[in-house]
Amino acid sequence: MKEILMNKNVEILIAEYDTGPSVYTRIYRVKNINYAPCILKSFYVENDINNDSFRTNLNEWFKGRGIPSWRDKLDLLLHRLNIIAPYELLDKAFGLSLSDQYWLKPYDSNISYNDINFFDNDFDYAEFMEASLSTNSKQIKKETSLKTPNNTTDGMLKKAWIIDNGIRYLLKSGYKNDSLQPFNEVLASEICERLGFNHVKYTIDTYKDIVVSKCPCFITKDTEFITCNQIINNIKRHDNDYEEYIKKLEDNGIENARKKVENMYILDFIIMNEDRHLNNFGIIRDVNTLKWIDVAPIFDNGQSLNIEYYDEEEIHISNNGRLFYEIKSFDEIIKLIKNIKRIDINKLDGIVEWFDNLLHQYQYLTKMSDKRIEKLCILLNRQINKLKELIIENN
Repeated sequence: MKEILMNKNVEILIAEYDTGPSVYTRIYRVKNINYAPCILKSFYVENDINNDSFRTNLNEWFKGRGIPSWRDKLDLLLHRLNIIAPYELLDKAFGLSLSDQYWLKPYDSNISYNDINFFDNDFDYAEFMEASLSTNSKQIKKETSLKTPNNTTDGMLKKAWIIDNGIRYLLKSGYKNDSLQPFNEVLASEICERLGFNHVKYTIDTYKDIVVSKCPCFITKDTEFITCNQIINNIKRHDNDYEEYIKKLEDNGIENARKKVENMYILDFIIMNEDRHLNNFGIIRDVNTLKWIDVAPIFDNGQSLNIEYYDEEEIHISNNGRLFYEIKSFDEIIKLIKNIKRIDINKLDGIVEWFDNLLHQYQYLTKMSDKRIEKLCILLNRQINKLKELIIENN
């Protein structure tokens, strides 16, 4: 069928869309490439719009909007949704997301963005939330339950968008049978709050005796989240992608770009976040003016305090994080910070005890042992002390 790829109210391109495999088979016309997803611009050739690179990357971008193949307990979720593969969900709700304003408009249709976007219009989330987070195996019965922004969520953790008092919140559970990830999100939020880092605020909630993290959507109907991955795909690869990325932010008018990116890596050092991949940080762009507004607030910090495996006698941890395309030790990554002494580490006084109390508060649900909680707190305390030592050395 013929579809128009839209960015809010702007027509980007007209293409033939095959609903079976959810792919674009032919591009008829590109109308506003500047409003296209950032990652596509580097593959656009004005007089060759059907070149393999452009169409392939358009399809990869679109499929990348869907639930990934590595989602925890994906097979069970697909059974509950009564579908074969996640891509079947992509056009159920016009491809809409709560991370940006892109959508598919049927050609010759009069439907408007204001009629369907999930920022203004409510959606039926209850059945999808149960399918994603609960332990039962009931299948979704209402077709409206498949027309939600939950169709376009990334990441490996089970999750669901909900509406609470008019606010869009994302709920995320732990990974497999572990419940630590939601607590790591809340810990990261508390650290950022104390140190003055721009961040998404996470709280702990429960759903049917499952502990989940809860955070509000940080995008509005006038903005979009552009990942670092999309941005650096438009930059020629260099030996130092980190510096090139910061330069790109500064060139686009983002104030204090270096400091804001550094803050993210300081947090990662404290909580030993091993999963700072290129799709969970980036920038916020105004979709109407295309102006880069700011670095995105820090979010997605669950894969932290990295206990690879645990027993009552000892813990075994990963000491490596991510720096763009490289795996590096946290001790190496923290050396990127130009002025570490700007951090008032005393603001973290008492946070280990705070975390200990939080973990014990929900122990009746998580069944986390006292010994494990103790060792998590020892690990957190060790990282804070290491940061204190680095600050003293640089004074």
